[in-house]
Amino acid sequence: MSECPHVAELPRPEPAPQSGTCPECLIAGTEPVHLRLCLSCGHVGCCDSSPLRHATAHFTETGHAVMRSFEPGEDWRWCFTHSALV
Repeated sequence: MSECPHVAELPRPEPAPQSGTCPECLIAGTEPVHLRLCLSCGHVGCCDSSPLRHATAHFTETGHAVMRSFEPGEDWRWCFTHSALV
């Protein structure tokens, strides 16, 4: 894992999740495979293995670069900008 400059820009403490699931999947009637939490604003989106890839879409729309897994027992983080674990 590396420390990218986006990690230093994250709010402390971590933002609260805005939802317990991917709200875009609920609207679209699809099932998320895994969930991701935006560490800038707390948006919960589905992973790239999900049909509509809402976490990546959130990054594309907002520029919020770092997310973490929102799955029980997982604590890894990913920077979309640097395509790296952070």
